[in-house]
Amino acid sequence: MNTITAPSPLAAIPFAVPESRWDEAVAASLTPEELLLYRSNLLGSDLTVTNFGGGNTSAKLVEVDPITGEQVEILWVKGSGGDIGSMKLDGFATLYQEKLLSLEKHYGGPDDDDKMVGYLPHCTFNLNSRAASIDTPLHSLLPFAHVDHVHPDAIIALAASSGGEAVTMEIWGGKIGWLPWKRPGYTLGVQLRDFVKANPQVEGVMLAGHGIICWADSARACYEHTVSLIADAAKYLNSRLAEKPALGGASATLFSSAERAAMAADLMPRLRGLMIGARRKVGHFSDDAEALEFVNSVDFERLAALGTSCPDHFLRTKIAPLTLDPARLQDDAYLAGKVADYRELYAAYYERCKRSNSPAMRDSNPVVVLVPGLGRITFATDKTTARLAGEFYGNAINVMRGAEAIGDYIALDEQEAFDIEYWLLEEAKLQRMPAPKSLVGRIALVTGGAGGIGAATAARLMADGACVMLADRDEQAVGEVREGFARQFGSDIVRSVVCDVTDEAQVSEAFAACAREFGGLDILVANAGIASSAPIEETTIALWNRNYDVLAQGYFLSSRAAWPLLKGMKEQGGSSVVFIGSKNGVAAATNASAYASAKAAANHLARCLALEGASHGIRVNVVNPDAVIQGSRIWDGDWRKERAGAHGIDAGKELEEHYRQRSMLKRDVLPSDIAEAVYFLASDMSAKSTGNMINVDAGNAQAFTR
Repeated sequence: MNTITAPSPLAAIPFAVPESRWDEAVAASLTPEELLLYRSNLLGSDLTVTNFGGGNTSAKLVEVDPITGEQVEILWVKGSGGDIGSMKLDGFATLYQEKLLSLEKHYGGPDDDDKMVGYLPHCTFNLNSRAASIDTPLHSLLPFAHVDHVHPDAIIALAASSGGEAVTMEIWGGKIGWLPWKRPGYTLGVQLRDFVKANPQVEGVMLAGHGIICWADSARACYEHTVSLIADAAKYLNSRLAEKPALGGASATLFSSAERAAMAADLMPRLRGLMIGARRKVGHFSDDAEALEFVNSVDFERLAALGTSCPDHFLRTKIAPLTLDPARLQDDAYLAGKVADYRELYAAYYERCKRSNSPAMRDSNPVVVLVPGLGRITFATDKTTARLAGEFYGNAINVMRGAEAIGDYIALDEQEAFDIEYWLLEEAKLQRMPAPKSLVGRIALVTGGAGGIGAATAARLMADGACVMLADRDEQAVGEVREGFARQFGSDIVRSVVCDVTDEAQVSEAFAACAREFGGLDILVANAGIASSAPIEETTIALWNRNYDVLAQGYFLSSRAAWPLLKGMKEQGGSSVVFIGSKNGVAAATNASAYASAKAAANHLARCLALEGASHGIRVNVVNPDAVIQGSRIWDGDWRKERAGAHGIDAGKELEEHYRQRSMLKRDVLPSDIAEAVYFLASDMSAKSTGNMINVDAGNAQAFTR
């Protein structure tokens, strides 16, 4: 039972105050281009300075023209896309500064912003393939050697407040100017240049709604100027936040950490199943301090309805979040109605704001879901995007808190928001993106995930974009496998949990963890296993029960725990269960009655579940391996000696050769071979297959299923 407790007065979360991290010992040996990159990476890797992917930096450098051999001024500016915190030198667009300045003769006014972008490729220096960003004119039209444009929370809080302009004057005494909101583009660049020309005393300009731009004569001076301005804003906001409760104070809805974890695991799959669309969603849950302060505040509903302000935030989070009543989370009809209402509201927003040449309406499902007492849930077509959407909304929360401390928070105008979301230039960028991999948006749980077949299967699924929860009873082994996959595929898409499949409570928690980490489940690979070999007279009750506990009951417990998560995906194309069986589940094996009969029980369980799951869109199939020796933890133990003894051969290389020669195709069977069969059965390639068995055994006539 979730417990609602009385609110406690909490001090407002302060804005982080950045400090310079410039290391002159590092900088001294760098070329001018490398200094720009160093400065950019320092700014972008500090989330108190700018959010992921946000901001852009530039330097005007002298280069040798490869055609004329003359020295020319080249603008190095962060290219379209990318992240200044992690970018390399190839992330910069390079353009002839003289050509950029000559473009103004083609500019006839604000309606030409999109047209002006089309001229940027004609200014490219040295055949650089990195596309220039829409913010390029902000850098090229300013006459300064080094320019930074960043979007830190403390700055956006000023830029998105009714009191922002007055506070800008109060903090910097006229050294930082103010320009009203204007969408990024050539017109904003012209306005900025003209403002700076008319106000030569300014050292930077606040751009209402989306950040600050500043400059200096050297890379270090520009970096430290940027950091200093952000620190000034943060210190000022912290002084104002100390004067009154943030966001109107705390409300009465608070749950414990354990309750929040359980609520998220229960709620996320149910929401995910309601988000019908062209592609499945992956979820991300956060109950960090910022999220809880916001959703538990008096002003929560009012501010959430206003939506975000900064274009960087808005493009990741949609115009507004979906908010839910924590007292009604168990009401499926309520949840379905709220998601449907959101889609209708989004469609109405599209119809109100669309223009004659607007792209077709995109996915109308909510990205951000906020629940008092619980926190923030975000959904996107892949885990990284879902996580980043949550982080960007966390930035938006900080902005609202700071903006309200000095005035009224001002959200992005609805039409302006639409024109950014459905900008033809943004649409062209989306159309250029490569098609997603086949399993992007799918979530898998693999039992026995640290073993040879389990790890190979997880790798195969992740290679095609799936998120994977590795479940294994060996904590150290599964942790090591997870760490390796995080390095290979990125940490977002892989998690691990300790789970003994014979323990009902651990199995239940493993699936709850999967739901909480990724939002649900599409694929169960039941793989955890053991093997034993003994004549019937030497087969003890303990040995018999151990085989059935792991290979039959373990598959049953895993399937039962997965079932409600899998059922929820029927409207989105269904889901898949794959059992890792065995040739011995079909063909009798000498001195292996416990193991072989338990595998046969699991195989027949799969057939039963195929019947039961069909009406829910759940496909259940089996892969029967044989003699997967390489990379197998099972074959590293007594099973190897026992099977060698049963066949009267040496347990070393002779055993592998025995199984190879026993097969019809005379080939080794590897974990990766099993993984390919699992991928086929888990993917849409087998969308019309259920109740089937695929033997991956290099050919064994005894195991023919028909």
